[in-house]
Amino acid sequence: MNTKRKAILVSTVLGSMATGGLLGATVLAPTASNAATTSTTASTRSAPVAPTGAFHSNENAAHEKTESAAREAQENAGQMPTIP
Repeated sequence: MNTKRKAILVSTVLGSMATGGLLGATVLAPTASNAATTSTTASTRSAPVAPTGAFHSNENAAHEKTESAAREAQENAGQMPTIP
C-alpha cells in the first residue's frame, strides 16, 4: 500500500473515532449525570394499606378451568393455595 493512501486511511479512521467519541459523549453524558441525581418532586402517594389477611379466590370461569381439584379444595377452605 502506498504511503499516501495509508496516511489517508489512518486519518479517516482516527477522524471517525474522534467524531464517534464526541457524539457518544454528547448523547450519553446527560443521561449518565441524571442517574445519580435525586428527584425533588413531592410524592403524592398515600400510605400503604395493610392487607386484611383474608384470602379471596379467583372464581373467574377461565381461571377455574385451569385449576387442579386440590387447589380448588384449598381455595374453598379459605387457605392460600400452595398447589399449582
